[in-house]
Amino acid sequence: MRWTKASRSGLVAFLALGAFAAGACLPEQPGEAASGAANTTSGERRLAPSGRRYSEDRAPCTDREPLRQAFWGELHVHSTLSMDAWLWDVRSTPDDVFRFAKGEEILLPPLDANGVPTRPAKLERPIDFASLTDHASFQGEVALCTRLGSPQYDTHACRFFRGEVPMESSPDGGVASRMAGISAALQPTDAPTARRQDLCGEDGSGCIAAMQSVWQEQQAAAERHYDRSERCRFTSLHGYEYTATPDLAKVHHNVIFRNAIVPEKPIAWIDEPDVYGLWAKLREQCSDAGTGCDVVTLPHNSNLSNGNMFATGGRDLPLDVQRDRARLRADLERLVEISQIKGDSECRNGFGNVLGGRDEFCEFEEWRGPEIPECGPDEVSRGALLGRGCVSRRDYVRYALVEGFREQARIGVNPFKLGVVAATDAHNGNPGDVEEYSYQGWAGAADGSRAQRIAKRESSMQVTDYLIANPGGLAGVWAEENSRDALFDAMKRRETFGTSGPRITARFFGGWDYPADLCGDPELVAKGYAGGVPMGGDLPARPRDDAAPIFVVSAMRDVGIPEHPGGLLQRAQVVKGWMDEEDDFHQRVIDVAGGANDAYVDEATCQPRGTGHNDLCTVWTDPDFDPEQNAVYYVRVLENPSCRWSARQCLEEAVDPEAKGRSGGCDDPATPTTIQERLWTSPIWYDAPSAG
Repeated sequence: MRWTKASRSGLVAFLALGAFAAGACLPEQPGEAASGAANTTSGERRLAPSGRRYSEDRAPCTDREPLRQAFWGELHVHSTLSMDAWLWDVRSTPDDVFRFAKGEEILLPPLDANGVPTRPAKLERPIDFASLTDHASFQGEVALCTRLGSPQYDTHACRFFRGEVPMESSPDGGVASRMAGISAALQPTDAPTARRQDLCGEDGSGCIAAMQSVWQEQQAAAERHYDRSERCRFTSLHGYEYTATPDLAKVHHNVIFRNAIVPEKPIAWIDEPDVYGLWAKLREQCSDAGTGCDVVTLPHNSNLSNGNMFATGGRDLPLDVQRDRARLRADLERLVEISQIKGDSECRNGFGNVLGGRDEFCEFEEWRGPEIPECGPDEVSRGALLGRGCVSRRDYVRYALVEGFREQARIGVNPFKLGVVAATDAHNGNPGDVEEYSYQGWAGAADGSRAQRIAKRESSMQVTDYLIANPGGLAGVWAEENSRDALFDAMKRRETFGTSGPRITARFFGGWDYPADLCGDPELVAKGYAGGVPMGGDLPARPRDDAAPIFVVSAMRDVGIPEHPGGLLQRAQVVKGWMDEEDDFHQRVIDVAGGANDAYVDEATCQPRGTGHNDLCTVWTDPDFDPEQNAVYYVRVLENPSCRWSARQCLEEAVDPEAKGRSGGCDDPATPTTIQERLWTSPIWYDAPSAG
């Protein structure tokens, strides 16, 4: 069941909201009208029920909700086309990725004697949309080295990559060495190309041509699986990953397109090592090309970026150039991935110039321990994937949002108005596979068994410590219908949210005159839109000198499936961030609905105990509002505690007669046994009239 609107009081009241919605009018939101200006790929564009034209030829969706409904999807998953996935014996094709998203079974490693995957995997609940985001870098090299008949197949580099050339043992199974075997460098900086000349040619054109061919295969698969009928059951989005990893700091960005009108080849980090070069080329080749192409980018794993992800370089450039760069970034970088298998990027306690006290719910599935030193105010470093370098407040989304105000004060442009999503980053070709109770790992044969996943490892590469990984999260989108245009419009206006896996939903509206009893109103959603802005928006101008912003927060739990009911909600919180005149960052976390309760987990059985909520709703006014100070607000919703995947699998191991003793990971006190699943909304911003 898809929850489409916020609840009044309980599940019955929530379902009752559907009756009035069909005839309600939705106010025009920024960015929606643009979808009618695009060219078509085939045939004459048809009118959507709203009267706006689709950017592609397709039938109008029958299931259309003017007040928008929640769609669940994945904007970050890899197939066998990614270099690391292939080395982990993943053989899931682009078609397999989309079939899995729609609820069909696929096979995962280990491989049998004939090289065929043997482990079945299937979603308990299909998702509504997905984008396949394979690593653009080295995609051509992988194709040349793994496909029989390739002119490069029998080269030494390719044989080394496939593991046919002996090598010394290494803690990661030789994966890093084999990756390096098909590249001239994994950290391109000043070199015009880092492609191997003996594999790609002197100018790299052989591998670039192969990459372009693979890109065409990905596009063809996405087109095969996009439901253009009036049923609108599944949406495939074209995309890829710009995999910037300078000196093993993770500065990756996913690139997502509106429709089938896309550039002829991906812009790979190996060819364009400057992220501003990526955005400039996307503008030139896509958004400003006049072809109907449209694109957004989103960073992921900022928690492993060593301060690089939200750094504002180029401060020695003229101010007008800095402003242009900030506008370019703000125009294309609309979203951020707040959580995934490699940890949470929301917030971290202990930064010296972040005031407001400890947030007990920060560091959810954190990968970097408290022993990692803090970076200086504008310092960047390297080596996070090896556990090295410093950790910066700019590694976390909460402080990046406030950093945007600092830049706005300095140059007059805020480059960090970011909406929120979550994802998996799974490399098994299994988008949306996020359930704790059925987690099968994310890295093919490397963590394909329970014993591999819960083992205690000592490795220099954090990505090979599978015990600290988690199943990842989902992207939620509030859109009228499940079509490319509707979903993409929602992403551009940032009406999105992310969860750590459960299908919790939340509405978040901000305005100046919402009534205090709106939670009891069956027209909450309609009045929320009419009286202000939804998540992702900017508060309208302050209407009176005595006005303070009023926020509507309404959340609904995930009911789960009969065999595995979802958790109850514990609390909904508003998180506020701002910057003072001394350049200190401030955070305030307020429980606005629900709160601490008696909930706990029986760790001997993994059964949840105690009380909680089916839904939470409140109308909250900021009591400390300062009209002269920029501020950003977002909502975090927490479930009651539940068992972590590793605790479940340790319980299974304890009663498995074939288990060879208890895993060391099961007795590791550093590994949590319980978690609190959660949702994060996109923010709402207040821009003070006097701000830059």
